Amino acid sequence: MNNELLSIISYLERDRGVDREIIIQAIESAVQQAARKSLEVTDDLRVTIDRTTLRINAFDTVVASDEEDGLGFISMRQAKRLKPDVAPDDVIEIEVPPAKLGRIAAQTARQMILQKIREAERKNVYDEYKDRIGDIVSGTVRQISHRDLIIDLGKTEAVLPSKERIPSEEYNVGDRVRAYVLRVQAASSGPAVVLSRACNDFVKTLFCLEVSEIADGIVEVMGVARDAGYRSKIAVKTLDEKVDPVGACVGLRGVRVRNIVRELNGEKIDIVRWSADIKQYVTQALSPAKLKAIELDEAEEEGRRTVHVTVDADQLSLAIGKRGQNVRLASKLTGWRIDIQKVEEETSFEDKRKSAIEELAEVLDLTDEVATKLVECGFLTTEGIVEVEAAYLQEICEFDDITASTIWAAAAAASSVEDLGE
Repeated sequence: MNNELLSIISYLERDRGVDREIIIQAIESAVQQAARKSLEVTDDLRVTIDRTTLRINAFDTVVASDEEDGLGFISMRQAKRLKPDVAPDDVIEIEVPPAKLGRIAAQTARQMILQKIREAERKNVYDEYKDRIGDIVSGTVRQISHRDLIIDLGKTEAVLPSKERIPSEEYNVGDRVRAYVLRVQAASSGPAVVLSRACNDFVKTLFCLEVSEIADGIVEVMGVARDAGYRSKIAVKTLDEKVDPVGACVGLRGVRVRNIVRELNGEKIDIVRWSADIKQYVTQALSPAKLKAIELDEAEEEGRRTVHVTVDADQLSLAIGKRGQNVRLASKLTGWRIDIQKVEEETSFEDKRKSAIEELAEVLDLTDEVATKLVECGFLTTEGIVEVEAAYLQEICEFDDITASTIWAAAAAASSVEDLGE
Protein backbone atom coordinates (compact mmCIF):
# COMPACT_ATOMS: atom_id res chain seq x y z
CA MET A 1 0.00 0.00 0.00
CA ASN A 2 2.87 2.34 0.85
CA ASN A 3 4.39 1.92 -2.60
CA GLU A 4 1.02 2.57 -4.26
CA LEU A 5 0.53 5.71 -2.20
CA LEU A 6 4.02 6.89 -3.02
CA SER A 7 3.39 6.42 -6.75
CA ILE A 8 0.07 8.29 -6.61
CA ILE A 9 1.44 11.15 -4.56
CA SER A 10 4.55 11.50 -6.74
CA TYR A 11 2.49 11.55 -9.95
CA LEU A 12 0.00 14.13 -8.69
CA GLU A 13 2.71 16.29 -7.22
CA ARG A 14 4.97 16.17 -10.28
CA ASP A 15 2.55 16.07 -13.24
CA ARG A 16 -0.61 17.67 -11.91
CA GLY A 17 0.99 20.33 -9.72
CA VAL A 18 -0.90 19.39 -6.53
CA ASP A 19 0.90 20.09 -3.24
CA ARG A 20 2.09 16.95 -1.40
CA GLU A 21 0.51 17.95 1.90
CA ILE A 22 -2.86 18.58 0.22
CA ILE A 23 -2.74 15.09 -1.33
CA ILE A 24 -1.95 13.39 1.98
CA GLN A 25 -4.68 15.32 3.79
CA ALA A 26 -7.16 14.36 1.05
CA ILE A 27 -6.26 10.67 1.39
CA GLU A 28 -6.56 10.84 5.19
CA SER A 29 -10.02 12.40 4.92
CA ALA A 30 -11.19 9.94 2.26
CA VAL A 31 -9.99 6.83 4.14
CA GLN A 32 -11.51 8.14 7.36
CA GLN A 33 -14.94 8.64 5.76
CA ALA A 34 -14.83 5.26 4.03
CA ALA A 35 -13.78 3.45 7.21
CA ARG A 36 -16.60 5.04 9.21
CA LYS A 37 -19.11 3.71 6.65
CA SER A 38 -17.60 0.23 6.19
CA LEU A 39 -16.19 -0.76 9.58
CA GLU A 40 -17.76 -1.04 13.00
CA VAL A 41 -16.19 2.12 14.38
CA THR A 42 -17.44 5.29 16.03
CA ASP A 43 -17.71 8.71 14.46
CA ASP A 44 -14.59 9.66 16.40
CA LEU A 45 -12.38 7.49 14.18
CA ARG A 46 -9.14 9.31 13.33
CA VAL A 47 -6.89 8.44 10.38
CA THR A 48 -3.29 9.63 10.04
CA ILE A 49 -0.60 9.02 7.43
CA ASP A 50 3.05 9.16 8.41
CA ARG A 51 4.65 11.87 6.25
CA THR A 52 7.89 9.92 5.96
CA THR A 53 6.91 6.25 5.65
CA LEU A 54 3.36 6.88 4.32
CA ARG A 55 2.05 4.24 6.74
CA ILE A 56 -1.69 4.59 7.31
CA ASN A 57 -2.85 4.45 10.96
CA ALA A 58 -6.39 4.66 12.27
CA PHE A 59 -7.49 5.18 15.89
CA ASP A 60 -10.97 4.82 17.32
CA THR A 61 -12.18 6.32 20.60
CA VAL A 62 -13.87 3.90 23.05
CA VAL A 63 -14.94 3.84 26.71
CA ALA A 64 -13.52 1.25 29.12
CA SER A 65 -16.41 -0.53 30.83
CA ASP A 66 -17.50 -4.00 32.00
CA GLU A 67 -21.11 -2.94 32.28
CA GLU A 68 -21.61 -1.83 28.67
CA ASP A 69 -20.55 -3.52 25.44
CA GLY A 70 -20.93 -2.99 21.71
CA LEU A 71 -19.85 -0.15 19.48
CA GLY A 72 -17.89 2.51 21.38
CA PHE A 73 -17.08 0.33 24.39
CA ILE A 74 -14.24 -2.00 25.38
CA SER A 75 -13.94 -4.39 28.28
CA MET A 76 -11.69 -3.46 31.21
CA ARG A 77 -9.54 -6.55 30.57
CA GLN A 78 -8.83 -5.50 26.98
CA ALA A 79 -8.37 -1.87 27.99
CA LYS A 80 -5.73 -2.75 30.62
CA ARG A 81 -3.68 -4.51 27.94
CA LEU A 82 -3.53 -1.22 26.06
CA LYS A 83 -3.29 1.05 29.10
CA PRO A 84 -2.45 -0.59 32.43
CA ASP A 85 -3.62 2.33 34.60
CA VAL A 86 -7.00 2.65 32.92
CA ALA A 87 -10.03 3.19 35.16
CA PRO A 88 -13.69 2.38 34.50
CA ASP A 89 -15.37 4.89 32.15
CA ASP A 90 -12.00 6.19 30.92
CA VAL A 91 -11.86 7.16 27.24
CA ILE A 92 -9.00 5.59 25.33
CA GLU A 93 -7.89 5.31 21.71
CA ILE A 94 -7.50 1.91 20.11
CA GLU A 95 -5.79 1.23 16.80
CA VAL A 96 -7.82 -0.28 14.00
CA PRO A 97 -6.08 -3.38 12.58
CA PRO A 98 -3.91 -2.39 9.59
CA ALA A 99 -5.21 -5.32 7.50
CA LYS A 100 -8.77 -4.04 7.71
CA LEU A 101 -7.65 -0.51 7.01
CA GLY A 102 -5.61 -1.48 3.97
CA ARG A 103 -8.53 -3.32 2.47
CA ILE A 104 -10.80 -0.33 3.03
CA ALA A 105 -8.26 2.09 1.55
CA ALA A 106 -7.82 -0.07 -1.53
CA GLN A 107 -11.51 -0.64 -2.18
CA THR A 108 -14.07 1.67 -0.62
CA ALA A 109 -11.94 4.84 -0.41
CA ARG A 110 -10.67 4.83 -3.99
CA GLN A 111 -13.38 7.05 -5.48
CA MET A 112 -13.39 9.36 -2.51
CA ILE A 113 -9.63 9.79 -2.79
CA LEU A 114 -9.93 10.64 -6.49
CA GLN A 115 -12.68 13.14 -5.71
CA LYS A 116 -10.56 14.86 -3.09
CA ILE A 117 -7.62 15.00 -5.48
CA ARG A 118 -9.80 16.50 -8.22
CA GLU A 119 -11.04 19.13 -5.79
CA ALA A 120 -7.45 19.98 -4.90
CA GLU A 121 -6.56 20.21 -8.60
CA ARG A 122 -9.52 22.47 -9.28
CA LYS A 123 -8.53 24.74 -6.42
CA ASN A 124 -4.96 24.91 -7.72
CA VAL A 125 -6.16 25.81 -11.21
CA TYR A 126 -8.57 28.41 -9.85
CA ASP A 127 -5.85 29.97 -7.67
CA GLU A 128 -3.48 30.08 -10.66
CA TYR A 129 -5.86 31.50 -13.27
CA LYS A 130 -8.05 33.83 -11.19
CA ASP A 131 -5.20 36.36 -11.32
CA ARG A 132 -4.61 35.78 -15.04
CA ILE A 133 -7.94 37.14 -16.24
CA GLY A 134 -7.02 39.57 -18.99
CA ASP A 135 -3.94 37.64 -20.11
CA ILE A 136 -3.46 35.95 -23.45
CA VAL A 137 -2.61 32.25 -23.23
CA SER A 138 -1.66 29.61 -25.79
CA GLY A 139 -2.85 26.04 -25.96
CA THR A 140 -3.70 23.12 -28.19
CA VAL A 141 -7.16 22.08 -29.35
CA ARG A 142 -7.79 18.81 -27.55
CA GLN A 143 -11.45 18.28 -28.35
CA ILE A 144 -14.27 19.90 -30.33
CA SER A 145 -17.75 19.63 -28.83
CA HIS A 146 -20.68 21.37 -30.55
CA ARG A 147 -18.27 24.03 -31.86
CA ASP A 148 -16.95 24.61 -28.33
CA LEU A 149 -13.19 24.06 -28.25
CA ILE A 150 -11.53 22.29 -25.32
CA ILE A 151 -8.05 23.78 -25.09
CA ASP A 152 -5.16 22.01 -23.39
CA LEU A 153 -3.14 24.66 -21.53
CA GLY A 154 -0.66 22.20 -20.02
CA LYS A 155 -1.66 21.63 -16.41
CA THR A 156 -5.34 22.27 -17.06
CA GLU A 157 -7.97 22.54 -19.74
CA ALA A 158 -9.95 25.60 -20.80
CA VAL A 159 -13.02 26.08 -22.95
CA LEU A 160 -13.37 28.42 -25.93
CA PRO A 161 -17.17 28.60 -26.38
CA SER A 162 -18.58 28.89 -29.88
CA LYS A 163 -19.94 32.39 -29.14
CA GLU A 164 -16.43 33.52 -28.18
CA ARG A 165 -14.89 32.23 -31.42
CA ILE A 166 -14.25 34.35 -34.49
CA PRO A 167 -17.01 33.16 -36.88
CA SER A 168 -14.72 32.79 -39.89
CA GLU A 169 -12.18 30.57 -38.10
CA GLU A 170 -12.15 26.77 -38.25
CA TYR A 171 -10.03 24.49 -36.08
CA ASN A 172 -8.94 20.88 -35.98
CA VAL A 173 -7.73 18.80 -33.05
CA GLY A 174 -4.06 19.56 -32.48
CA ASP A 175 -4.17 23.17 -33.76
CA ARG A 176 -2.44 25.85 -31.69
CA VAL A 177 -4.69 28.63 -30.38
CA ARG A 178 -4.02 31.96 -28.69
CA ALA A 179 -6.92 33.41 -26.73
CA TYR A 180 -7.87 35.87 -24.01
CA VAL A 181 -8.67 34.61 -20.48
CA LEU A 182 -12.21 35.94 -20.12
CA ARG A 183 -13.20 34.52 -16.73
CA VAL A 184 -12.49 31.73 -14.25
CA GLN A 185 -15.36 30.07 -12.43
CA ALA A 186 -14.98 27.85 -9.38
CA ALA A 187 -17.73 25.52 -10.58
CA SER A 188 -18.65 22.20 -8.99
CA SER A 189 -17.49 20.39 -12.11
CA GLY A 190 -14.18 22.21 -12.03
CA PRO A 191 -12.95 25.75 -12.48
CA ALA A 192 -14.12 26.69 -15.95
CA VAL A 193 -11.32 28.71 -17.51
CA VAL A 194 -13.28 30.47 -20.25
CA LEU A 195 -11.32 31.85 -23.20
CA SER A 196 -12.33 34.31 -25.92
CA ARG A 197 -11.07 35.42 -29.32
CA ALA A 198 -14.16 37.48 -30.14
CA CYS A 199 -14.23 39.98 -27.26
CA ASN A 200 -13.05 43.58 -27.55
CA ASP A 201 -10.41 43.08 -24.87
CA PHE A 202 -8.62 40.49 -27.00
CA VAL A 203 -7.81 43.18 -29.57
CA LYS A 204 -6.89 45.65 -26.83
CA THR A 205 -4.50 43.17 -25.18
CA LEU A 206 -2.90 42.29 -28.52
CA PHE A 207 -2.10 45.98 -29.00
CA CYS A 208 -0.69 46.16 -25.47
CA LEU A 209 1.64 43.24 -26.27
CA GLU A 210 2.63 44.52 -29.71
CA VAL A 211 2.95 48.28 -29.08
CA SER A 212 5.61 49.16 -26.53
CA GLU A 213 4.27 52.69 -26.12
CA ILE A 214 0.97 51.25 -24.83
CA ALA A 215 2.79 48.88 -22.47
CA ASP A 216 4.87 51.81 -21.17
CA GLY A 217 1.80 54.00 -20.63
CA ILE A 218 2.78 56.63 -23.20
CA VAL A 219 -0.16 55.73 -25.45
CA GLU A 220 -3.53 54.83 -23.93
CA VAL A 221 -6.31 52.75 -25.47
CA MET A 222 -9.54 54.69 -24.93
CA GLY A 223 -11.99 52.25 -26.47
CA VAL A 224 -12.53 49.31 -28.79
CA ALA A 225 -15.53 48.49 -30.98
CA ARG A 226 -15.50 45.21 -32.82
CA ASP A 227 -17.36 43.09 -35.33
CA ALA A 228 -15.30 39.96 -34.70
CA GLY A 229 -13.74 38.49 -37.81
CA TYR A 230 -14.58 41.45 -40.02
CA ARG A 231 -13.59 44.83 -38.61
CA SER A 232 -12.46 46.59 -35.43
CA LYS A 233 -12.06 50.22 -34.47
CA ILE A 234 -9.66 51.16 -31.68
CA ALA A 235 -9.35 54.67 -30.25
CA VAL A 236 -6.00 55.79 -28.83
CA LYS A 237 -4.58 58.95 -27.33
CA THR A 238 -1.07 60.01 -26.39
CA LEU A 239 0.16 61.30 -23.05
CA ASP A 240 3.27 62.67 -24.75
CA GLU A 241 2.72 65.27 -27.47
CA LYS A 242 5.90 64.13 -29.19
CA VAL A 243 4.41 60.68 -29.82
CA ASP A 244 1.83 60.09 -32.54
CA PRO A 245 -0.56 57.48 -31.06
CA VAL A 246 -1.84 56.29 -34.44
CA GLY A 247 1.66 56.02 -35.90
CA ALA A 248 2.89 54.13 -32.84
CA CYS A 249 0.12 51.54 -33.24
CA VAL A 250 0.67 51.18 -36.97
CA GLY A 251 4.41 50.75 -36.58
CA LEU A 252 7.22 51.14 -39.08
CA ARG A 253 5.82 50.27 -42.51
CA GLY A 254 2.72 48.97 -40.74
CA VAL A 255 4.51 46.01 -39.15
CA ARG A 256 2.79 46.26 -35.75
CA VAL A 257 -0.79 46.42 -36.92
CA ARG A 258 -0.01 43.83 -39.61
CA ASN A 259 1.06 41.35 -36.91
CA ILE A 260 -2.25 41.87 -35.10
CA VAL A 261 -4.26 41.53 -38.31
CA ARG A 262 -2.43 38.27 -39.00
CA GLU A 263 -3.32 36.98 -35.51
CA LEU A 264 -6.97 37.88 -36.20
CA ASN A 265 -6.89 36.11 -39.58
CA GLY A 266 -7.30 39.20 -41.73
CA GLU A 267 -9.74 41.21 -39.63
CA LYS A 268 -9.58 44.88 -40.70
CA ILE A 269 -8.50 47.34 -38.02
CA ASP A 270 -9.17 51.10 -38.02
CA ILE A 271 -6.94 53.01 -35.60
CA VAL A 272 -8.71 56.20 -34.51
CA ARG A 273 -7.25 59.22 -32.75
CA TRP A 274 -9.33 59.87 -29.61
CA SER A 275 -10.53 63.40 -28.89
CA ALA A 276 -12.45 65.03 -26.06
CA ASP A 277 -14.23 67.08 -28.73
CA ILE A 278 -17.07 64.76 -29.73
CA LYS A 279 -17.35 66.32 -33.20
CA GLN A 280 -13.69 65.62 -33.87
CA TYR A 281 -13.99 62.15 -32.33
CA VAL A 282 -16.97 61.22 -34.52
CA THR A 283 -15.14 62.55 -37.57
CA GLN A 284 -12.21 60.25 -36.80
CA ALA A 285 -14.48 57.31 -35.93
CA LEU A 286 -16.35 57.48 -39.26
CA SER A 287 -13.10 57.53 -41.22
CA PRO A 288 -12.40 57.00 -44.10
CA ALA A 289 -15.64 58.82 -44.99
CA LYS A 290 -15.40 62.62 -45.34
CA LEU A 291 -18.12 64.49 -43.44
CA LYS A 292 -19.83 67.68 -44.58
CA ALA A 293 -21.34 68.84 -41.27
CA ILE A 294 -21.92 67.61 -37.71
CA GLU A 295 -24.66 68.71 -35.33
CA LEU A 296 -24.99 67.51 -31.72
CA ASP A 297 -28.31 66.68 -30.12
CA GLU A 298 -27.78 66.54 -26.35
CA ALA A 299 -31.24 65.06 -25.68
CA GLU A 300 -30.83 61.42 -24.75
CA GLU A 301 -32.65 58.74 -26.71
CA GLU A 302 -32.42 55.13 -25.54
CA GLY A 303 -29.85 56.27 -23.00
CA ARG A 304 -27.55 57.85 -25.60
CA ARG A 305 -27.17 61.27 -27.15
CA THR A 306 -27.32 61.73 -30.90
CA VAL A 307 -24.94 63.14 -33.48
CA HIS A 308 -26.51 64.25 -36.77
CA VAL A 309 -23.98 63.88 -39.58
CA THR A 310 -24.33 65.23 -43.11
CA VAL A 311 -22.24 63.85 -45.97
CA ASP A 312 -22.08 64.32 -49.72
CA ALA A 313 -24.00 61.77 -51.74
CA ASP A 314 -20.82 60.04 -52.91
CA GLN A 315 -19.70 59.59 -49.26
CA LEU A 316 -22.95 58.18 -47.89
CA SER A 317 -22.27 54.49 -48.56
CA LEU A 318 -18.71 54.85 -47.28
CA ALA A 319 -19.88 56.48 -44.04
CA ILE A 320 -22.53 53.83 -43.42
CA GLY A 321 -20.32 50.93 -44.48
CA LYS A 322 -21.19 47.44 -45.63
CA ARG A 323 -24.29 46.24 -43.76
CA GLY A 324 -24.06 49.44 -41.68
CA GLN A 325 -20.81 48.23 -40.15
CA ASN A 326 -18.85 51.51 -40.21
CA VAL A 327 -21.51 53.65 -38.55
CA ARG A 328 -22.42 50.88 -36.09
CA LEU A 329 -18.83 50.49 -34.87
CA ALA A 330 -18.33 54.26 -34.75
CA SER A 331 -21.45 54.55 -32.58
CA LYS A 332 -20.18 51.87 -30.20
CA LEU A 333 -16.75 53.48 -30.04
CA THR A 334 -17.98 57.00 -29.28
CA GLY A 335 -21.01 56.09 -27.19
CA TRP A 336 -23.27 58.38 -29.27
CA ARG A 337 -26.07 57.48 -31.65
CA ILE A 338 -25.04 58.57 -35.15
CA ASP A 339 -27.66 59.66 -37.67
CA ILE A 340 -26.28 60.08 -41.20
CA GLN A 341 -28.01 62.05 -43.94
CA LYS A 342 -26.76 63.05 -47.38
CA VAL A 343 -26.61 66.64 -48.60
CA GLU A 344 -29.58 67.57 -50.79
CA GLU A 345 -27.97 68.31 -54.14
CA GLU A 346 -28.84 71.60 -55.81
CA THR A 347 -30.27 71.20 -59.32
CA SER A 348 -27.90 72.58 -61.93
CA PHE A 349 -29.03 75.07 -64.61
CA GLU A 350 -28.67 72.42 -67.27
CA ASP A 351 -30.88 70.01 -65.29
CA LYS A 352 -33.50 72.74 -64.80
CA ARG A 353 -33.42 73.53 -68.52
CA LYS A 354 -33.79 69.91 -69.48
CA SER A 355 -36.64 69.40 -67.02
CA ALA A 356 -38.49 72.47 -68.33
CA ILE A 357 -38.20 71.29 -71.96
CA GLU A 358 -39.54 67.85 -71.08
CA GLU A 359 -42.44 69.29 -69.06
CA LEU A 360 -43.51 71.76 -71.79
CA ALA A 361 -43.27 69.12 -74.52
CA GLU A 362 -45.47 66.76 -72.53
CA VAL A 363 -48.05 69.20 -71.20
CA LEU A 364 -48.52 71.22 -74.42
CA ASP A 365 -47.97 68.30 -76.81
CA LEU A 366 -45.03 69.99 -78.51
CA THR A 367 -42.02 68.67 -80.31
CA ASP A 368 -38.68 68.83 -78.48
CA GLU A 369 -37.52 71.41 -80.97
CA VAL A 370 -40.43 73.81 -80.26
CA ALA A 371 -40.22 73.21 -76.48
CA THR A 372 -36.46 73.92 -76.58
CA LYS A 373 -37.04 77.19 -78.41
CA LEU A 374 -39.61 78.27 -75.80
CA VAL A 375 -37.17 77.58 -72.96
CA GLU A 376 -34.38 79.43 -74.77
CA CYS A 377 -36.69 82.44 -75.01
CA GLY A 378 -37.28 82.32 -71.25
CA PHE A 379 -40.62 80.51 -71.10
CA LEU A 380 -40.10 77.71 -68.59
CA THR A 381 -43.70 77.10 -67.49
CA THR A 382 -47.23 77.26 -68.89
CA GLU A 383 -47.98 80.12 -66.48
CA GLY A 384 -45.15 82.14 -68.02
CA ILE A 385 -46.60 81.62 -71.51
CA VAL A 386 -50.13 82.65 -70.52
CA GLU A 387 -48.87 85.89 -68.94
CA VAL A 388 -47.91 87.27 -72.39
CA GLU A 389 -49.92 87.79 -75.56
CA ALA A 390 -49.74 85.33 -78.46
CA ALA A 391 -48.34 88.11 -80.61
CA TYR A 392 -45.47 88.68 -78.17
CA LEU A 393 -44.79 84.95 -78.17
CA GLN A 394 -44.72 85.02 -81.97
CA GLU A 395 -42.32 87.97 -82.05
CA ILE A 396 -39.85 86.76 -79.38
CA CYS A 397 -39.61 83.15 -80.47
CA GLU A 398 -40.05 83.89 -84.19
CA PHE A 399 -42.98 81.51 -84.50
CA ASP A 400 -45.55 81.88 -87.26
CA ASP A 401 -48.98 83.18 -86.32
CA ILE A 402 -50.66 79.76 -86.19
CA THR A 403 -47.93 78.13 -84.09
CA ALA A 404 -47.85 80.99 -81.58
CA SER A 405 -51.65 81.00 -81.24
CA THR A 406 -51.77 77.19 -80.82
CA ILE A 407 -49.07 77.19 -78.11
CA TRP A 408 -50.73 80.04 -76.19
CA ALA A 409 -54.17 78.33 -76.33
CA ALA A 410 -52.71 75.02 -75.12
CA ALA A 411 -50.93 76.80 -72.26
CA ALA A 412 -54.12 78.63 -71.27
CA ALA A 413 -56.08 75.38 -71.29
CA ALA A 414 -53.43 73.65 -69.16
CA SER A 415 -53.45 76.50 -66.66
CA SER A 416 -57.25 76.36 -66.42
CA VAL A 417 -57.13 72.65 -65.66
CA GLU A 418 -54.57 73.24 -62.91
CA ASP A 419 -56.70 76.03 -61.44
CA LEU A 420 -59.75 73.75 -61.36
CA GLY A 421 -57.66 71.03 -59.69
CA GLU A 422 -56.65 73.38 -56.94
